Amino acid sequence: MSWWQDAVCYELYPRAFADSDGDGIGDLAGAAERLEHVAELGADAVWITPFYPSPLADGGYDISDHTGVAADLGTDADFDRLVARAHALGLKLIVDLVPNHTSDRHPWFRQALKAGPGSPERARYLFRPGRGPAGQLPPNDWQSAFGGPAWTRVADGEWYCHLHAPEQPDLDWRNPEVRSAFAGILRHWLDRGVDGFRVDVAHALFKAEGLPDAGPGQHTDPLRNHLMPYYDQEELHPLYREWRALLDTRPAPPGAVPPTQRVMVAEAAVFDPARLARYTRPDEMHQAFNFAFLEAPWDAVALRRVIDSSLAAPGGGPVTWLLSSHDAVRPVTRLGSAARARAAALLMLALPGSAYLYQGEELGLPQADIPDDRIRDPLWERSGRTDRGRDGSRVPLPWSGEHPPYGFTTAGPDDTWLPQPDGWASHTVAAQTQDPDSTLALYRAALRLRRAHPAPDPTAPPHWYSAPGDDHLAFRRSTLTCVVNLGERPLRWTGLGLTGRPVLASGPTDGDRLPPDTALWLADAPAAPHHERDSHDRPR
Repeated sequence: MSWWQDAVCYELYPRAFADSDGDGIGDLAGAAERLEHVAELGADAVWITPFYPSPLADGGYDISDHTGVAADLGTDADFDRLVARAHALGLKLIVDLVPNHTSDRHPWFRQALKAGPGSPERARYLFRPGRGPAGQLPPNDWQSAFGGPAWTRVADGEWYCHLHAPEQPDLDWRNPEVRSAFAGILRHWLDRGVDGFRVDVAHALFKAEGLPDAGPGQHTDPLRNHLMPYYDQEELHPLYREWRALLDTRPAPPGAVPPTQRVMVAEAAVFDPARLARYTRPDEMHQAFNFAFLEAPWDAVALRRVIDSSLAAPGGGPVTWLLSSHDAVRPVTRLGSAARARAAALLMLALPGSAYLYQGEELGLPQADIPDDRIRDPLWERSGRTDRGRDGSRVPLPWSGEHPPYGFTTAGPDDTWLPQPDGWASHTVAAQTQDPDSTLALYRAALRLRRAHPAPDPTAPPHWYSAPGDDHLAFRRSTLTCVVNLGERPLRWTGLGLTGRPVLASGPTDGDRLPPDTALWLADAPAAPHHERDSHDRPR
């Protein structure tokens, strides 16, 4: 079995992880210094979000140079040291690839504006004439995921497409020059030692021929995403097969995983399990985030439905589970309590397949409230200041101390790029390391037990002890059994026919009574390792 099939990967948002130079912004050197935290947690890999040069119109996902390092985050040498540090700790390193769009300050887009309609420079992007007698209307009815039309008009009258912010013009993936350039970007980072790529909005690169209208309901019902003319087009899959072949054959530098052990993970907001599974066919991507699980309500019936349908999807390989990310409201806030977030963590980590954690999840951080004048997310302005955006999940991590900046930086508490809340002293890494009942202690114990009780086949569905209509979930994965009480009354778990002895609970239990919003793991004797860890895994 390959390492990624049951791996736990930690998402690291560099600007909010650790600051090494006192400017209030996290950086690559700070990430390297603090990376041992991820190794001690028990993760197998770390995914680092964009660290490339960017005007920061969208948190670094508007990239002006896909092979550079942002000056405020460090240098090429800092990146190389981060790669070396990760590998020395036995962690694989995955970086973001953002192929759908560039920054409007990318040299290509500046050339396109200068060159004018019909030019080869404009052909790299989706420029079109407008509708109406004077071309004064957008080319179609497409809406941006950030609010408002997905089209912006330039001085000469043409319009360009942007499924996100106007500062993020979409590329035309039918242009051979675009395809060739990104193959070069992949080769560049592979040669620098990365072990894989998380592909941003992997379902959006190709748009339907002719750019037809999308109709009503855009971005309001995720279950219809695959029906939109700008999502989930068939032409994506030959492209991903090309990329997979490149990953599987490009020679690896010292310290990196062998080519056939590299990984690609799709950020594809496709909620139909069968269609999502197409992204992870054997010759395409290795993983695809399961957003249906992330967005499921705290309800046993709904969660059971998502789990069963995800595991039953044909031909898609192991499922990739997640509860949070830099784009989502943190679980403590989204699910309604810290107890539910802790129980959800044990549920996710017991499921067969791989799992992604987002920095701060292991600390039980709630969504932070950002003052209006400090919000950076473009969703705020694009929504007419009705959607506060994602900044509340991107607040710098608290490492130690009683007050902001909690050891994140040597800068003053008012000088961090996003403000940290007061009252987070108990959430710091230092405080939770000393507390055996902390969320950090729970995650460390869960990852240790998960490794001790591996699933021989991460694609196999679990054995269910609960029925689809129950208000609890109970299932067995190899030698590990998980039961979660999502009901309103205590659950007597000894009456469910479970095997094993209790080894970990998300909260206090009362004998064999499991309180509401609590999860329990039971385990048989540890199984023998189901595969040998390769030389890039740290000893345990």
